[in-house]
Amino acid sequence: MQFDLKITDSKSKARAGVITTDHGTIETPIFMPVGTVATVKGVHQSELKNDVNPDIILGNTYHLYLRPQTEILEQAGGLHKFMSWDRNILTDSGGYQVYSLSGRRKINEEGVKFKSHIDGSLHFFTPENVMETQRSIGADIIMAFDECTPYPCDYSYAKQSMHMTHRWLNRCIKHLEKVPPKYGYEQTLFPIVQGSTYKDLRLQSAEFIASVGANGNAIGGLSVGEPAEEMYAMTDVVCSILPEDKPRYLMGVGTPINILENIALGVDMFDCVMPTRNARNGMLFTAHGTINIKNKKWENDFSAIDEMGHTSVDTMYSKAYLRHLFAAREMLGKQIASIHNLGFYLWLVREARKHILIGDFTEWKNKMVKQMDKRL
Repeated sequence: MQFDLKITDSKSKARAGVITTDHGTIETPIFMPVGTVATVKGVHQSELKNDVNPDIILGNTYHLYLRPQTEILEQAGGLHKFMSWDRNILTDSGGYQVYSLSGRRKINEEGVKFKSHIDGSLHFFTPENVMETQRSIGADIIMAFDECTPYPCDYSYAKQSMHMTHRWLNRCIKHLEKVPPKYGYEQTLFPIVQGSTYKDLRLQSAEFIASVGANGNAIGGLSVGEPAEEMYAMTDVVCSILPEDKPRYLMGVGTPINILENIALGVDMFDCVMPTRNARNGMLFTAHGTINIKNKKWENDFSAIDEMGHTSVDTMYSKAYLRHLFAAREMLGKQIASIHNLGFYLWLVREARKHILIGDFTEWKNKMVKQMDKRL
């Protein structure tokens, strides 16, 4: 994997760059639609490619390990072939799912014992077998196994967990040297900075992660319930340490406003379930604010879903029609809303990139943050 930093904004830390892998180029900043179980929920791959048009999507190791299981993915020739996706894929290592399974798992130095959310069966994740699983899945970018601490988190626990994440990273790196990629293309490991919302721990972790010299780095353990101001403060601390010539990935973030503010702090890559999850509940994101399409006010509004037309569904269907689909509980409503929201997120990061390149990102970002912070 190669990263070429094209420009840094003069009034912020926002960057525009290009990541190149064996599955093509990724123009940054980028948002990665979440395809947890080999599908971006409610969206065909043809719609994903032609309407949303992301350079990269995300899959999840924990979920793919349980279903369809790695043996099936190996027989298919890896996740790209299994789901008919010929662009880039990143896989999360399962650390976040371990965090979310707090009542169903036990963590120790060796790894994590957990019960499947599907059938209650027992499983054990270690840094070594998670690397092997990600080799079998075959993503272009793979994540180190870490522990994602909750918020709020006791300082002593956050410190202990951070050091264990660092030790796990060393085990991941060592094991990858023994287990080569399986499908004829390169896989790149991103380590993950932890440390909860403690500045000194985030500094320590960022310095350790930077010292590893990986081709890209991630920031984990944020967007887990902390106030946005704390997220921004921790991101700023970490981005001041992580190397400028490597891409920075802020995991699990976030709202459109979160994304723009973190781009301004020097983040290059984002993922979040919010655009599709909120879409399935009738919330649409637009450049002028959010819409709850279930509200009666849209019942006889025959204007386009979004006149800006980021995707084909935006001008093909009216707000009244989309509201009707939700009222009638038709699956098509959730599909249309998902395509719209994903298209908007991709438009937003690409528009941010344009403004970074022409030199007026900060002014544009401040205007967009005000515009989007409204309920329509």
